Amino acid sequence: MKREILMNTTGRETRVAMLEDGVLVELMVDRPDATRMVGDVYKGRVEAVLPGIQAAFVDIGTEKAAFLHVSDVVAEDGEEDDADDPAGADEEAGNGNGTAVAGARGRRSGYPPIQDIVKKGQDLLVQVSKEPIGTKGPRVTAHLSLPGRFLVYMPGSGHVGVSRKIEDREERARLRALAREILPEKSGGVIVRTVGEELTRETFEREFRSLASTWKQIQKKAGRARAPALVHREAKLVAGIIRDLFSQKVDSLTVDKREVYDEVVAYLEQVDPSLIERVRLWEEPRPLFDAFDLESEIRDAFQRRVNLPSGGYIIVEPTEALVSIDVNTGRYTGKRDPEKTILKTNVDAAREIARQLRLRDVGGIIVCDFIDMESKQNRDKVLQELRTHLARDRARTKAFQVSELGLIEMTRQRVSPSLYMTQTQACPTCAGTGRIFTPETVVHRIDRALRRAAAEGKERQLLVRVHPEVALYVMESEKGVMKALEKSLRLSLTLRDDPLVAQDDFRLIALPQQTDVTTRYNLG
Repeated sequence: MKREILMNTTGRETRVAMLEDGVLVELMVDRPDATRMVGDVYKGRVEAVLPGIQAAFVDIGTEKAAFLHVSDVVAEDGEEDDADDPAGADEEAGNGNGTAVAGARGRRSGYPPIQDIVKKGQDLLVQVSKEPIGTKGPRVTAHLSLPGRFLVYMPGSGHVGVSRKIEDREERARLRALAREILPEKSGGVIVRTVGEELTRETFEREFRSLASTWKQIQKKAGRARAPALVHREAKLVAGIIRDLFSQKVDSLTVDKREVYDEVVAYLEQVDPSLIERVRLWEEPRPLFDAFDLESEIRDAFQRRVNLPSGGYIIVEPTEALVSIDVNTGRYTGKRDPEKTILKTNVDAAREIARQLRLRDVGGIIVCDFIDMESKQNRDKVLQELRTHLARDRARTKAFQVSELGLIEMTRQRVSPSLYMTQTQACPTCAGTGRIFTPETVVHRIDRALRRAAAEGKERQLLVRVHPEVALYVMESEKGVMKALEKSLRLSLTLRDDPLVAQDDFRLIALPQQTDVTTRYNLG
């Protein structure tokens, strides 16, 4: 598989696209006005301890207090487990953070009460493990981790691990033994990252010294700082991408700005000079993303409907609780065998769903409604196809067996808001529902508001302002409605179109004072 990374940098934003065989599979965006927090270390102060949910809220200086669960405070026992890959020591790092949070360190069920561990007013060194999303504040952990290119250093842990993606048993054993041999006693734990395969003793020692030095600087800064305070900021998007993603498995890295190109080359000269030949500076007049035809693909990532090669399509619907994905055959009807038609559409959909989850950076609970299949063998094929393509995802995913309702339920690690959340906002007219009242319904609401005004008796002359679409509906479909209301309610009414009024709203203006009385009478 051919992997490429493209970096488009302007004064207003940096966009990083990852392509697999020429297809866009991931997009990361960094803007100066949207600070990334994951991986940042703060000296915080415990604001409240809640035994009922075994959690605490920590003031780290953000608008909303950070959430700290007991599992992110309890000291680790240092037991090693080959399956452990803390928060995807390199997978999650690729989301621009590089943290190794407690999630995959082998959670235990018997935690002591949180009130016995932290107290209100206590100062605590914590690291952001999840960005603020929606109405929720950031999530933090007291298990700090510092990512390097080859290692993740965990100063408060005794754990020595190796990335699960290094599959060779002998190499895993060698790396683990090397780590134990080099690590000073009681100096913390490490995870050898996937890019650290065939790591040498010299490289290990050099990077460990660098990470240990960073940790000492954090401790010094935290000792002087007064909570809440930021004591360490995680690498910016470009630096994080080079550190976490650009390896021998990536065929090329194309950058369209000279300063960024020089920065990348300078970094690679220190850590892996053999990769420099894969870095390319884009100097053509045509914009980089336009040359690779990415802008249309990025635009489509915000659409509900995604077309499939077979002629079918999927509908992606984000909701507050989960993301639902519906699969449809569309214009693809096959030839003779309906089951084969459905299987082909579902297999195409499984591939595309895995890609869309990565591209949109969707997290949390996802429910996929594939087209019903009678054959268990075919259902298993679709599930296997989905899992195969999900395996390319750097975020942790888990897809469950097909349910009795024919649904595939899955989860995907959520560290930051999705592309949909960060790049869009709720429609001021429909409030994010995607639906608005019909002109007929608006007229009925006006009717009720005018009846309230007549009953109150304060207003005798009213100007009704509506959107031109509603005004057109009244003229064409309910010509006599205003005259009928005037007669029955004994009001003087004037209807006027106003493009500044939302399509499913209206304004009531009392004359001759020109006073807006809409809120008094528009109760629904």
